[in-house]
Amino acid sequence: MACPVRTALLLAFWLGIVATGARAEAAVAGDPFGNVAAAYLVKVDGREVWSRNADTTLPPASLTKMMTALLVVERVDLRGVVTVSREASRETGTRLGLAPGDRMTVLELLAATILGSANDACHALADHVAGSETNFVPRMNARARELGLSDTRFANACGHDAPGMHSSARDIARLTEKAMGIPVFAKMAGLEDGWISTADGGKKFSLVNKNLLIGRYRGAIGAKTGFTGRAGKCLAAVAERDGKRVLLILLNAPDRWWKAEGILDAAFALGSGAPPGRP
Repeated sequence: MACPVRTALLLAFWLGIVATGARAEAAVAGDPFGNVAAAYLVKVDGREVWSRNADTTLPPASLTKMMTALLVVERVDLRGVVTVSREASRETGTRLGLAPGDRMTVLELLAATILGSANDACHALADHVAGSETNFVPRMNARARELGLSDTRFANACGHDAPGMHSSARDIARLTEKAMGIPVFAKMAGLEDGWISTADGGKKFSLVNKNLLIGRYRGAIGAKTGFTGRAGKCLAAVAERDGKRVLLILLNAPDRWWKAEGILDAAFALGSGAPPGRP
């Protein structure tokens, strides 16, 4: 059994906080991670254990795409073929480089949205579901209300900064749990990379998962990353080890990858008596 003092010292080392000398278990239901993010929330096996500003409304960046993906999976045939609109091809930020008239299956555009966070792919999916992104956004907000996401309002399908666009760590946690409960989303969110192509095979695109925990952090299985100027660096992460499932939401976390690993380690250490450690 690990020494409590050593456990606290390791927590301080990995997470950059002042050690209190208490075991990790003593921090349950508290806020042991200081200012790692503007808001964060940690769940272990569905139970909230740590949080800060979990109900504060903040820009969600591309974590928004989890709602877009959810609606796509729920409402259209994944084998259907999408024709890329001029509006989708003009998307800014991260993109595949789609041109008006390009044709791709829903499934491949979904992979580009989840793994690569491609805004043109995401916009094309919104067009396919509702005829336009303008028509799609009310459906996003209606679905948010159905899921009880009371702190959430979407203004676009991809997560661009916009007036009135906001969510909270608690709402994003619920959205992540819903999305990860859908097999096709969970499968894609756990892939390190892949290839997709247009329906005629004329264009091929390489995808690399923007979630750097996938393939790097032991047990990481999802879910989505995000970044904009207003939102900062955001992360919804899910990991599993030895039958234990940890969900971590970070909103505006400048050092999200290092802090995420440390927080996940601490969550897996809860109740085990073992000090958190790197994979």
